[in-house]
Amino acid sequence: MTGLYDSYNRSITYLRVSVTDRCNFRCAYCMPAQGVKPCSHAEVLRYEEIVLIVRAAAELGIRKVRLTGGEPLVRAGLVDFVAMLAAIPGIDDLALSTNASLLEGKAEALKKAGLRRVNVSLDTLRPDRFASITGVPALERVLAGIAAAQRAGLEPVKTNTVAVRGFNDDELIDIASLSLERGWHVRFIELMPMGETGFWSADRYLSTEEIKDKLAPLGPLEPVVPAPRPQKDADDEPRFFPPPSTGSVEGPARYYRLPGASGTIGFISPLSEHFCGSCNRVRLTSDGHLRTCLLWDDEIDLRGPLRSGAGLEEIKALIVQAVLTKPVGHLLSQREEEVQKAMSRIGG
Repeated sequence: MTGLYDSYNRSITYLRVSVTDRCNFRCAYCMPAQGVKPCSHAEVLRYEEIVLIVRAAAELGIRKVRLTGGEPLVRAGLVDFVAMLAAIPGIDDLALSTNASLLEGKAEALKKAGLRRVNVSLDTLRPDRFASITGVPALERVLAGIAAAQRAGLEPVKTNTVAVRGFNDDELIDIASLSLERGWHVRFIELMPMGETGFWSADRYLSTEEIKDKLAPLGPLEPVVPAPRPQKDADDEPRFFPPPSTGSVEGPARYYRLPGASGTIGFISPLSEHFCGSCNRVRLTSDGHLRTCLLWDDEIDLRGPLRSGAGLEEIKALIVQAVLTKPVGHLLSQREEEVQKAMSRIGG
């Protein structure tokens, strides 16, 4: 058996890379109101260090890389860094998670550098609420960034909405309707008890079933049937990637489509229907720690060994060691404490 497997025989093919813990937003569920003391520049991995880690991961079987933050677009030189990653043999899918506020002027260059897709955080369509949840009156810039991504061919564009009772639950129909009106791939995410923010409370939590109930006036949700779909760039051979599915190992979301919609509606249910059994991912934090579970605080340091002279083979061995410690699943429902790190420090 070749490839990278954990001790529960899950194939690990997906690496999320946080390039910075800094962000130009202050989303209430992600970062405390007072902010988080940022890592020093010396603590953050250099691009060349990340490239070596990704090369090692690719040689072990990682095929998909997603860049996260903080907000990745606030870090200088990101376009050139994307080109460095796109040139690594074995990396078939390179994507970016962003708030899109800085995307309008960079989408075309990112596409040319080798980026394939973007996921955009979009928790509300109302400017006042947007400013309330993010701390920044930037909804129009975000929508302009999404439009620029579509023009550049960074598709399919996916939007991520954290569903929060008493905040945006009266907008879920409007957001879901974008899959009909604009062909977007809209995803709803259950609120998670992430530490340090003080935002989590049980009365704000909406389960996936409750979200589906609120969308019922739009009509029946039809499960998306998995089937290969081609993606092809002008200068590329056709590449085939698995589509959104009803629960495949290619991702945590279960996807549906409204009748007549060209876009899809996805649900990510870390608490009510957790997807741990098919989890295929690990995360590299901006300060160089490999985290094998978003909702588990254990991490393995890669930055220290790198800066002490570790080469490709040593980093590969550490990645294998980390993956073998990946837990069978999170235990949030059985533990009273929250995850201690805020999402802005982990990288999502």
